[in-house]
Amino acid sequence: MTNQSPESNDRVLNHLIEGYRRFRGTGWSANRARWDELGQGQSPEVMVIACSDSRVDPSQIFDVDPGTIFVVRNVAALVPPFETTPGHHGVSAALEFAVQVLKVKEVVVMGHGLCGGCKAALTQDLKDAEIGHGGFVADWISMLDEARVPVAHEHGTTGRTAERAMEQAAVKVSLDNLMTFPCVQSKVGKGELTLRGAFFAISDGVLHLLDETSGEFAPVE
Repeated sequence: MTNQSPESNDRVLNHLIEGYRRFRGTGWSANRARWDELGQGQSPEVMVIACSDSRVDPSQIFDVDPGTIFVVRNVAALVPPFETTPGHHGVSAALEFAVQVLKVKEVVVMGHGLCGGCKAALTQDLKDAEIGHGGFVADWISMLDEARVPVAHEHGTTGRTAERAMEQAAVKVSLDNLMTFPCVQSKVGKGELTLRGAFFAISDGVLHLLDETSGEFAPVE
């Protein structure tokens, strides 16, 4: 792999700096009172678990002000099941903080269309890949192996119908895994916390919500 030229690196950084200057001139200065308030702490009511994909920024999709949502993003918006084994449990740590410390009232798992992680889980293209060459991703998306079986049986492993089914199945996997956390299970049982599934279709910009009764995703009116 060849390194990028200094000119290319400068171009990328300059693009970010230009955005920062716009933010300082409009987003920050125009909302100085809000930023002063946030300087004292945060109290978001919603946690959003979304994909790292650059096309699905939750703050942009929901058009919210800073401090409104607590966001965790990772490949395919996955939540691992509750574990107590030693390790670096990033999603679990963020979930624990949001639920136990910030005391959010809702956790929204938002999948999306054209998700590369879900596509890889469906096709198994990265299966047995070595670490550093897709192995980390393969291990992560293996959480979808069970959910993949009925999707592949009904829709095959290629094409948008199969991919969309896998993307939406992944949301349900994360919702199920959320309920393996004792703190989540307890608060849901007491009515102090609500879990929701969502799906953002990149192709048309439409947000869908999961209907718990039907198990289907329906577009928001």
